[in-house]
Amino acid sequence: MTGTLQLRLVLHAEDLDGALALFRDALGMPPELDLTTPTADGDARVVVLDAGRATLELVNTAQRALIDTLEVGRPVAREVRVALEVDDAAVATAAAVAAGAAQVAPPTATPWGSLNARLETPLGIQLTLFTQVDPE
Repeated sequence: MTGTLQLRLVLHAEDLDGALALFRDALGMPPELDLTTPTADGDARVVVLDAGRATLELVNTAQRALIDTLEVGRPVAREVRVALEVDDAAVATAAAVAAGAAQVAPPTATPWGSLNARLETPLGIQLTLFTQVDPE
């Protein structure tokens, strides 16, 4: 058996510069790779951003509903939501909103000892920004 070495979430961005303004500039994810390849359809570009440690969080329907209740106060989740641990959820939320994300819910304390904010990105992906205040 071989082990997994990396989790890479691939998101399509019609506005790649806008996505970079949010994830690279506002949320501080430095590029690991920025590659442009000329094609017949125009320049093909991929940018891989370093997001620190990656995990795969699997939740059942009841847990998804509980998270929505705690973070937002109502059901809003989709099948995929990206969560990023940040140094300061309030500061990161303000930076993300300034870079084009829409705030769904402000930073809110959870029973798991974290401060979580919910955002809607211009890519149509829901984003949770969280700061772990107490040990998990």
